[in-house]
Amino acid sequence: MQEFHHIDNKYLDISKINDIIITKQQLKLSKESKDKIEKCRQYLDEKLINSKKPFYGINTGFGALHNVKISNKNLTLLQENLVMSHACGTGEKVPSIIVKLMLFLKIQSLSYGHSGVQLATVKRLIDFYNQDVLPIIYTQGSLGASGDLAPLAHLALPLIGKGEVEYDGKLYTGEEISLKFNWEKIKLQSKEGLALLNGTQFMSAYGVYNLLKGFKLSYLADVIGAISLEAFDGRIEPFNKLIHLVRPHNGQIRTAKKINEFLVDSEIIGRNKKHLQDPYSFRCMPQVHGASKDTLNFVKKTIETEINSVTDNPNIFVEADQIISGGNFHGQPLALGFDFLGIALAELGNISERRTFQLVSGLRGLPAFLVSKPGLNSGLMIPQYTAASIVSQNKQLATPASIDSIVSSNGQEDHVSMGANGATKAKRIVDNLETILAIELLNASQALAFRKPLKTSVFLESFVGLFRNDVPFIKEDGVLHDAIVKSISFIQNVSIDSLELFE
Repeated sequence: MQEFHHIDNKYLDISKINDIIITKQQLKLSKESKDKIEKCRQYLDEKLINSKKPFYGINTGFGALHNVKISNKNLTLLQENLVMSHACGTGEKVPSIIVKLMLFLKIQSLSYGHSGVQLATVKRLIDFYNQDVLPIIYTQGSLGASGDLAPLAHLALPLIGKGEVEYDGKLYTGEEISLKFNWEKIKLQSKEGLALLNGTQFMSAYGVYNLLKGFKLSYLADVIGAISLEAFDGRIEPFNKLIHLVRPHNGQIRTAKKINEFLVDSEIIGRNKKHLQDPYSFRCMPQVHGASKDTLNFVKKTIETEINSVTDNPNIFVEADQIISGGNFHGQPLALGFDFLGIALAELGNISERRTFQLVSGLRGLPAFLVSKPGLNSGLMIPQYTAASIVSQNKQLATPASIDSIVSSNGQEDHVSMGANGATKAKRIVDNLETILAIELLNASQALAFRKPLKTSVFLESFVGLFRNDVPFIKEDGVLHDAIVKSISFIQNVSIDSLELFE
């Protein structure tokens, strides 16, 4: 039986979105949301009939043209022109999962009844979501300030029979997909184009994606780090809770606790060690991984606030009898969050590569480059190069986007957030982190085999065993690209309970 998620006023968190995606729930408007949408639309229609006042973007031009009054007979044309003229995105296509999140979050924002849209418009967006009709959107074009104008224009084009969509693996024009589903073109009413284009759903959708993947990779960084610790014959003392209780950063405490749990009953961690200390990349995992965890939670709070908000302009307040033009579309909170998130995830990759470096260096009884006959075989020498290259790229990508601003709209929009660039940049960082951790896992599992017959914990033995089903032990040189690709695929397919991810 098909599961439904009801769009209502209940707080929407990242964990809930994760469940909706995993269980492939479809969307349905609650009665409360329908009533709010219709009440707001009726109020706006009556306001335009009874008032001669100009209302920004409703019966005026946009941006620097805000002083140009538009007659009531041209309001539909005004909104359609807005959508078409702003659909000027370029660059790569936005991934399908993020387009679907954009639809979801736009529906959510419009459902609060402060945007003035028709119920039919929201229902059509729900049709797109439920039928997997995904508008073609491009990554470049948004300044992250007047809303994500260009990306959201491409999202809206199919509503009026324009643009392109992907459905069932094929491309259709907006007109073709309407004919296929027997949908009538939406006749945009006053304010609707602006309600669709103003908003932060491009940034927010990337934010949700980056966070979900970031939380998963943060968890796996602890697991893979623990395997590396075992393979390097590391010490357990740096994970003693007493150390962390006297410097009680939440992420630090949680990381130490996790790694202790992963290592329960390990033969390797419990044996006597010849060395007194480990390098920082092992010893300081609680401090480094923990700081990234705390950052993830800070950004989570920012993103969750955003996706439970109204971010178009102007906002309509029926009970207060006010239409207020403001700046809720400005992406500064998100822009700062993306920059912080990118730095935190880049650091998880940075310390991961250092552990890989230590593992291949011929230390602590491990063979150089983790192969039985080094010299004849290069072993795992070059995957560390690859990880180092990606880590370096992440450092470049972690340069903040939010410190930049370029004037637009003839000076009317004189400070912008560049949050959209921060969003797409953060995605590249999180995708790169996935590869860096996959390379560490390839090396750590290889190194761990040289500790036999000693065993690590039951949990880590099981994890490495599953990995070995996909990526066998490397006895002699082969095409290591294939092993890295399989390692990445393993990480992508690992399923982690939501309680583990978001605790």
